[in-house]
Amino acid sequence: MAEHDSDREDGLEPEEQSVPFDEAAAWAAIVAGFGDEPPDPPGAKPFKSVEDLALLEPETNDDEPAPEQPARPASLGGSVAFAPGVGPRDYATPEPAEDDLGEDDEGHFVPPEPPPLPAADTTAKFAWLAVIGGPLLLLLAVLLRWDMTWWLATTGIGGFLGGFATLVVRMKTDDEDDGDPGRGAVV
Repeated sequence: MAEHDSDREDGLEPEEQSVPFDEAAAWAAIVAGFGDEPPDPPGAKPFKSVEDLALLEPETNDDEPAPEQPARPASLGGSVAFAPGVGPRDYATPEPAEDDLGEDDEGHFVPPEPPPLPAADTTAKFAWLAVIGGPLLLLLAVLLRWDMTWWLATTGIGGFLGGFATLVVRMKTDDEDDGDPGRGAVV
């Protein structure tokens, strides 16, 4: 800690040690040791690379060799390391045999083929063409730098609005079951 002059009771300066410092010798020692790895302190564990983290190694840097142990997965910070080709994603379920099913089992569910889409009539096709084609026509006019004439704007905007109105009017409503008000379960 640094002391301030006002904090010192005696008002005396600390004595300087008169050990000469040889700066040239210090730099020479630094340059001579450049590139050398300093030795590990006694009792320290050796550095492990990422590939060797799952392998068991001796506890310290002692010169005595550790007994041979088979490599096995180790727990690394809450996760489990698996050997290559062995893990949860490599697991394949066995195919069920006929004798695996009991009397109450029905077997595997195979969904039926979905019904084909209903054929669209000509009016719906032209309505969709107007809803999509109107804005595309206006976008094409802007990208190609055509003059925005009255007929181009009317065709683009009018086509979109007319097609949208046609599709909304032709929507089916749920008023087909007029006898059931839908206010609860029918017993």
